[in-house]
This record gives sequence, structure tokens and C-alpha cells, in this order.
Amino acid sequence: MGLKGFERRLERLVEGTFARAFQSSIEPVEIGRKIVRAVEAGRRLGVKGGKVVPNDIVVYLAPPDYEEFRPYADSLARDLAEATRAHARDEGFLFVGPLSITLTADDGLRPGQLDVSAEIAQGAGGRVGVLVLPDGKRIPLSDAPAVIGRLPDCAVTLHDTRVSRHHAEVRPAGAGFAVADLGSMNGTTVNGVTVHERELVDGDQIGIGSTVIRFEAS
Repeated sequence: MGLKGFERRLERLVEGTFARAFQSSIEPVEIGRKIVRAVEAGRRLGVKGGKVVPNDIVVYLAPPDYEEFRPYADSLARDLAEATRAHARDEGFLFVGPLSITLTADDGLRPGQLDVSAEIAQGAGGRVGVLVLPDGKRIPLSDAPAVIGRLPDCAVTLHDTRVSRHHAEVRPAGAGFAVADLGSMNGTTVNGVTVHERELVDGDQIGIGSTVIRFEAS
């Protein structure tokens, strides 16, 4: 889809409330363009031949512009990250750590100016993954297994009588992650198919009770 596809995706994300709220001379799509260029400029050939791109991104704005964005900075950063992840999938880019986008003020910039720094930051254990819940909450994965179940000590707690106390877990496997059922009463599915254990790929849908959790390798 390229840059145009990224811009269309970002415009859909920030339309409505955001579009009416921003009074800055800088548009969110303009920030997005700068991020895409920084990501593509920073790509490197990975050990296994993939195109590894920066995942630690900081957007610098002039103080007056930053003040305009500040009430929405967290939401905008999430939307920018979502569009950047989708662009990376479209282009076959790889992240080696969690994608982080931060907006901050820079006294050296004048209103209307912006700058972006983008670096490659290695994730724990050299692998990267996140669980995306139906409400959009993102649970970063690490070398420690992430248990999904009804109990409050789980990394993902689901209030569903069809879910066992410790239902399943997502754990490191090879260069990525796998989901494993923990002997639950009602089973675990990946993309609608019941599994005992399955290595996950980007975009897989994990079914636990009535909840569907998306795995993203970014």
C-alpha cells in the first residue's frame, strides 16, 4: 500500500473528534509521513534476511504545537503506532522490540516544525509480541509466560464462566511465541481451530471462552 495507504489508514483513525480538536499548524498525517520516512530510512537487513526497522520513535514538536497536541498525545501516539504497525506488515518490515511512539516538546523548533528520531531497540530475548484485547488494550509479551484465565493473578484476566482459572498461556517458543492450553474445560482455539499448543504468527486470533485475543508480532 505504501505511503498513500498509510495516510488513508491514519486519516481514518484520527477523523471525527481528533480532526475537530487539533488547532496546531501541524496535521497528524504530517507527523505520520515523517514517521514512515524515518522508519524506512532506518531499515537494516536482519540476521535472517528480513528488513528490520526502527521501533523506538520520538516525535519532537515546537512547544506551542506540543501544547495543542498534549491533551490527546497518548491517544494520538496509539493511533500513529497502529498505523505504523499496519504499514510495516504491508511492507514486510520487522520489529525486534515493542513499537513505541512518544511525542515531546523541543525548544529548538519553531511552530510548524517537527523532527523525528527512530532507533532499533532490541526486545527481551530477541523476540517481540503483544496480545491485543477486544477493548484495544495491549499486553506486551516477554520471556515470562503470560497466563490467561479467570484469576486476578493472570496477565490477562477474563470474567467469563467458560474460562478456567488458569486457562492458557502464551510463552516463548523459538524466535517467537506459542499459545498452550493449560488443561482447560472448554479448550483454546487459534483462528477457530482447537489447539493444545500452537506457535503463533502475526495476526493469529486466540479464542478463550467468548473472548478473541489478537496476537501481533510487533
